[in-house]
Amino acid sequence: MDEDNIYAALRRGAAQTDRSALARIVLGGADRRVLLQGLLTNDVGALGPGSGCYAAWLTPQGRMIADLVVLELTDRALLLVPAPRRDAVIAHIEASIFSEDVTLEDEAGLYEHLGLDGPRSTEMIERVLAGGQAARVPLYATAAATFRGATVLAARTDWLGIPGYDLFVEVPAAAALSDALTAAGAPVADPAVAEIVRIESGRPRFGPDMDEHTIPLEAGIEDRAISFTKGCYVGQEVIVRVLHRGGGRVARKLVGLILDRDAPPGTPLVANDRETGRLTSVGRSPALGRVIALGYVGRDLAEPGTRLDLSGGGSAVVTKLPFVQAS
Repeated sequence: MDEDNIYAALRRGAAQTDRSALARIVLGGADRRVLLQGLLTNDVGALGPGSGCYAAWLTPQGRMIADLVVLELTDRALLLVPAPRRDAVIAHIEASIFSEDVTLEDEAGLYEHLGLDGPRSTEMIERVLAGGQAARVPLYATAAATFRGATVLAARTDWLGIPGYDLFVEVPAAAALSDALTAAGAPVADPAVAEIVRIESGRPRFGPDMDEHTIPLEAGIEDRAISFTKGCYVGQEVIVRVLHRGGGRVARKLVGLILDRDAPPGTPLVANDRETGRLTSVGRSPALGRVIALGYVGRDLAEPGTRLDLSGGGSAVVTKLPFVQAS
């Protein structure tokens, strides 16, 4: 299927998307939530079976080790982390366990991880999975279903900034489930098209838009990732200091930009002949017919309408996010 039809499926229907950029870590033990509550920015301690949250893991200096989704299941927690950060996250977990009843479990090879995104993704799950009506769950919640006798766990995640699910299916049934979703009208999407939808939605991704030098407030994920009412967590002092003493002002901010030419990620942004930031994610929006980007700029240049120069020629205009609203 061509890119235009895949884009239309993601925006108006549903499509299967690649989740290989995510790694899975399973935590068992009675103290798993207690441990995570002291490490992550969101209120993991308030989660019950079948619920979840998006969070960040910070260094004591408030920089991001990773962003992640925590799915609390009946007897374990499933963490979805950026694949390149898996080993670092595991190492930090192991270093944080002292006397707590927390175990790292290996489910490698047992489940295949599929993505299903688009405004009709819930409808597709209901059509294909037995018990799939349970997929009508809140964001970051999970629901169990079956497919031809195989267990399937559906988690509402909205990674692309549109309705979407992570599906965990027993490996022997994974290919047949993908075929059934395709037959139901959810084609397999080219990752590049899914990436365009993510950029249109203004959703930063760890790697291109966030890294080990990023403070969550710079990336604008605080509304989703940070609880301001929970107890202490690693890096909280930095977040509180910026918010309450600095009025939330950080040196740079991730913004949306409309470009007048194609430019690769990493292209410097210039104001008054001085570099003020760089592009992080770039793509051509089918909805707008323009080249759009995410990028960091100095905080005084983050207002929509601000015009910046692109290094090497051309210009960029700061634009309110998201570029395109979810259906």
